[in-house]
Amino acid sequence: MPGMCGYVEDGIVPGLFGYEAGQSCVGDHFAWFTENCVPGAYEREAAARGVSIHELLEEKAGRLRPGESGLLALDWWNGNRSVLVDVDLTGLLVGATLATKPEEIYRALIEATAYGTRMIIETFEANGVPVHEIVATGGLPDRNKLLMQIYADVSGRPIKVGASGQGPALGSAMHGAVAAGQAAGGYDSIVEAAQHMARLRDELYTPNPQAKAIYDQLYSDYVALHDYFGRGANDVMKRLKALKAEVLRK
Repeated sequence: MPGMCGYVEDGIVPGLFGYEAGQSCVGDHFAWFTENCVPGAYEREAAARGVSIHELLEEKAGRLRPGESGLLALDWWNGNRSVLVDVDLTGLLVGATLATKPEEIYRALIEATAYGTRMIIETFEANGVPVHEIVATGGLPDRNKLLMQIYADVSGRPIKVGASGQGPALGSAMHGAVAAGQAAGGYDSIVEAAQHMARLRDELYTPNPQAKAIYDQLYSDYVALHDYFGRGANDVMKRLKALKAEVLRK
């Protein structure tokens, strides 16, 4: 399975392999943008309305249609974990003009992370591991509904959401219950623990066919940029990092 960071047999559910893949930054991607690239007028508007800058940008970005910004980004602001496994790759934004607005860049960064997720999914499927469904956990499903819908549209798959806002803690509790065993009030298998302790919300994000058609076009260009800059055709990102390091050493 090329580009996957690891796999463990029986490590999650006995009898099954758990494959580990991921992206080097998703939430940090958006935090970097809000901390460094948002004008003061947006900060003042958010403060006046009593919302966070992320909520304001999500609202503004949500008014845009797929493809309307004219932007396309690579989600490599902190390197690429899967599937290129290369920490020396860097971010890229294509299509910016003097008319580009912060919410357009914010949406392009969301879309870029969704394309990166689709790249991982397609790599799984190309190597014999079909992806039938996606379940989202963690903070972003609660904080950014626009992101969840874009992920569904880009991936072309429905996305379910875990009920718990504390997924890692719940997982630890489930394994603790299995360690205790049924005799001590727990469960004898992680499957049984999951049946009793974990559940999904009624919330479901389904792909919008019109949006997906546009994102399919954008994704093909994302793949072209991904392979051009990430697979050795043009190593300019690495040369720039090396030059920066050389200058800083002097």
